[in-house]
Order: sequence, then structure tokens, then C-alpha cells
Amino acid sequence: MTALPGPDGLPRCAWAVSAPEFPAYHDTEWGFPVVDDQRLFEKVCLEGFQSGLSWRTILVKRPAFRAAFAGFDLAAVAAFDDSDVARLLGDAGIVRHRGKIEATINNAGRALELVEERGSLASYFWGWEPTLAELGEPQTLTTSPAAIAMSKDLKKRGWRFVGPTTAFAFMQAMGLVNDHVVGCVTRDEVIAARKAFVLPVS
Repeated sequence: MTALPGPDGLPRCAWAVSAPEFPAYHDTEWGFPVVDDQRLFEKVCLEGFQSGLSWRTILVKRPAFRAAFAGFDLAAVAAFDDSDVARLLGDAGIVRHRGKIEATINNAGRALELVEERGSLASYFWGWEPTLAELGEPQTLTTSPAAIAMSKDLKKRGWRFVGPTTAFAFMQAMGLVNDHVVGCVTRDEVIAARKAFVLPVS
């Protein structure tokens, strides 16, 4: 994979120049390490909603998702009931898929269990960071052994819509993997951010 010039002429990952919404997300979020539990929960949920759709669709709708799901506050979403499901199914601003909506509510409860067990979602998710040996050239993989193992463990814990491809996309976005291509203007920034990053502990 090679970098392509963006609107400002700087080289970026090819996907980042394929839609007007992508450069800012690519430059400031994608691949930078995240330790905040609310952001981690939001992302794993949105990756689940993306299943079968494009990330552009989800990114454009992200503000509406945040409003609909109480900012992805774990306790608030875990307390959603049937009336909330009905409300969300009627919300044209989000993806109105009953299975994904119910999975998000379910996963909030499972996330709270993980927080109780591990101290934070961050300590759990960062425990699955892939090794360099299992990763190929940037953006050549759609999953990895670590992503497969994390998906399997989450499903065993009762999570839904967390398949291996979803798990790997989550890892790419949250900085567990630096998948910016060589030559991308953001790759070195992510490397620097990762060097300064302090791994969460249980």
C-alpha cells in the first residue's frame, strides 16, 4: 500500500483521501493510542454498527449515535430498556438495526463487568495488543491472531457483534496497531504517541 496526496498535498493512507470526512479523522484519531474507557466502548460499538456498511456511513452519523446512546456512557447505556430500543429504532440519525442496537445495550452491561474485573476496559483491551511478528505490511491484513483471540474471548463473555474483523478494525483505530502506511504523514506522529503512551494496568 502506498500513500496518496491529500487535499493539502501531504501524503496519507489511500483510504483517507477517498472521502471529505476522512482526512481529519485519519490525521487526529485513527491509530493514536486510546486509554479512555468511554472512547473505547464507543469505538467497539460503532465498529459493530459498521458491519456490512462503510465506515463513512458510521462516521457521518457519529454525532447522532453519541446523542442517541448517551455519549456511550457505560452505566447509562446498560440501563436502557425496551422503550429505549423503540426510541432508537425510530431514530433516523443512526443505523436502525435491532440486533446491533440490542447488542450495544447488552455490551454495555458486559463492559461494566469487565471494568469490575479488570479495573478498566483499557486494561482489558490493551492486553490483546498484537505483536509485531504477527502483523504484515500496513493495511494488508483484515484480522490477526490477537484479534481472533480477543473476539473469541469477548463472545465467551457474552458480547455481540465483535467478530475477528471488527476486533482488528477496533485495534487499528484505537492504536493497538499502527497501520498507517510507510510514507503517510501521520505514521510518525502515531509512532511518537505510542512511545509516550503508558500502558494501562489492571
